[in-house]
Amino acid sequence: MHRKLLCSLAMVGLLAASGAASADAEAGKATASGVCASCHGPKGISGADTFPNLAGQKKTYLVSALKAYRDKTRNNPIMNGMAASLTDQQIDDLAAYYSSLKASE
Repeated sequence: MHRKLLCSLAMVGLLAASGAASADAEAGKATASGVCASCHGPKGISGADTFPNLAGQKKTYLVSALKAYRDKTRNNPIMNGMAASLTDQQIDDLAAYYSSLKASE
């Protein structure tokens, strides 16, 4: 019984570690510097009131929002098109990048 508990705890730890390590903020930065930066700013601070700031947003919120735009369960013609080709990995990377930034310059 003790051995099963240890094995179970080890598996949970491995799964948690693999999930935490899967997002790559540097890869997200590279993706963001392309299309995202034109509306949301190079550091996630938008220069226009019509586009939201992404810097400092919570990672889980960004993942949820981008997946909703991609899946068209959240409707915004511009963002639906932008997110349509993003993979889950790219979304995780973008969320890791933007959530790592300070909310203000």
